[in-house]
Amino acid sequence: MWGIGVGVYFVAITFRTSLGVAGLDAAERFDVNASALSTFSLLQLLVYAGMQIPVGLLVDRWGTKRVLAFGTVLFTLGQFGFALSETYGTALACRALLGCGDAMTFISVLRLGGRWFSARRGPLIGQLAGLVGMAGNLVTTLVLARVLAAAGWTPTFAGSALGGVLALTLVLLFLRDHPEGHAPAPPTRLGRDYVRRQIADAWREPGTRLGLWAHFTTQFPAMVFLLLWGLPFLVDAQGLGRGTAGGLLTLIVLANMVFGLVYGQVIARHHTARMPIVLGTVAATAGVWALVLAWPGRAPMAVLVALCTVLGACGPASMVGFDFARPANPPERQGTASGIVNMGGFTASMTTLLAVGVLLDLTGDDYRAAFSTIFVLQAVGLSQILRLRGRARRRERERVVASRVEAVHHVPA
Repeated sequence: MWGIGVGVYFVAITFRTSLGVAGLDAAERFDVNASALSTFSLLQLLVYAGMQIPVGLLVDRWGTKRVLAFGTVLFTLGQFGFALSETYGTALACRALLGCGDAMTFISVLRLGGRWFSARRGPLIGQLAGLVGMAGNLVTTLVLARVLAAAGWTPTFAGSALGGVLALTLVLLFLRDHPEGHAPAPPTRLGRDYVRRQIADAWREPGTRLGLWAHFTTQFPAMVFLLLWGLPFLVDAQGLGRGTAGGLLTLIVLANMVFGLVYGQVIARHHTARMPIVLGTVAATAGVWALVLAWPGRAPMAVLVALCTVLGACGPASMVGFDFARPANPPERQGTASGIVNMGGFTASMTTLLAVGVLLDLTGDDYRAAFSTIFVLQAVGLSQILRLRGRARRRERERVVASRVEAVHHVPA
């Protein structure tokens, strides 16, 4: 069951990141500048981030199968429409549709993992889901880029949309929300008050807010690089060929998969490693970006390899945000809490995508000035992490003590 869910997520990531290897082609096809090009990914992420809390509520209420099926229909239509788009406006609408469908996948997969695996395996299962998603990114950088160069725009994007049709078929025919006999209790109160209460109760938990800011601070440097600006930066600013630049993007994906396995195993065994992993990844990312941007002229290949390797840790570190929120919320609120956390990184990515595009236009393609916005967003996120970490730790300890007392005295839930 979980394999079907992550298979849908794999296809969604392939569609989401397909523009990352087609940015230069899109600029030529639609005759747009850097700011307009960044709007593709910006709108896609705006829709994605805006849908996170509604999707979390839908998953808690409707279950995984319905939400995943609906999401698959939307992102498949978006990808196919993007293949046929001839105008900038039509293409924007298709990316927005794709973002809406994509928004319904990851939270559904997290909930599916929570239903089919024990809580102890939660961190590892979450990291494995992220790893499978990055495999979709690997398909984009290794396969889609080559097909695009050989076959052209429409055959490449239209052909890839067939993956969405296959994913939808598997969901409709085989997916089940939970093991037989383990159906969750349905919510007793619905309507406007239910929605308000779910969001307010999840937000009230310090662990939820800490998860959001951890996700915000760690995810966006790699997301911005892979989603749109990595290839132009490596080709235009660093003077690399497209093949070499594509190889470095692939390195990010491979490093992500390795870090995902390592982080998942470490956190599953040592829950206290969550904060050191987050802070260490933020520090390493800031340090390597500072080195690249401060280097006079073009950075050596070894420095660019180091940059892409460290960026590979950003995705797995962002998954730790869900490990802060998970123990802070009961099962019936997991979808809503996950939606709040997932807004963090995509809000930061959206902001940075726009800022980089605008600054490139204003400064005459000065990538140093444009990518310096990374440090601003990291500083904002880091200040919130440091503010919330003590409060979240105390609240989590209180919950552990309360659960042990309840188990000893057999207090009914």
